[in-house]
Amino acid sequence: MSSQRARTLVEAYLYIRITARAAEGEGHERHTARDYEAQTALTEGPDEWRLFFDGRDLGLALRIDVHIPYRAEADARRDGLRFGHGTSELIDAGQWRMVSSGYAERAMREDLRFIDTPTDADLFGSVVLGWESARDAVAEAAKFLPPTAKEVPPSAFWTETGRAAHRERPDLFTRESLERDIASYEEARVEFIVMHTSARP
Repeated sequence: MSSQRARTLVEAYLYIRITARAAEGEGHERHTARDYEAQTALTEGPDEWRLFFDGRDLGLALRIDVHIPYRAEADARRDGLRFGHGTSELIDAGQWRMVSSGYAERAMREDLRFIDTPTDADLFGSVVLGWESARDAVAEAAKFLPPTAKEVPPSAFWTETGRAAHRERPDLFTRESLERDIASYEEARVEFIVMHTSARP
């Protein structure tokens, strides 16, 4: 088992969740993010955090070791980058697109729930975070675009999950599509905030 390096804690936890879900495969009991986090230990070292996931209690022959430098986390927080500076070395472009879709679907569901409970501050924050996360995950996929390229290159898909996403919907990995969805998710975030804050007394 080799150790991996993440840019932020958010990316590290996300990588563990994606990898564990992929390891479950067909016919295996599906677990939640909380299940994975319960099997993940966070420790502090002189210069970095270490996240260690042991999936044996979940029936998975999987252990993951991820290190997150304090400096990388601090730089990302300073600049408002949820997943960190630079291009991910853990999560490929196809996986980022899938993650983004998951965030967006949850934001839409919670947006509809909020109509019935417009005073729920926690739900309001969750919807905003959902749209922000969807936007930022697409932006991570877009980071794989070379400066003048019109689409994400094949080298940006190194996992079977990511390659499958690319095979099924190659149109989602063009520059035009990525930029459109980044703008769309940001628009949804802003519209939700404006609509529901302006209606409050």
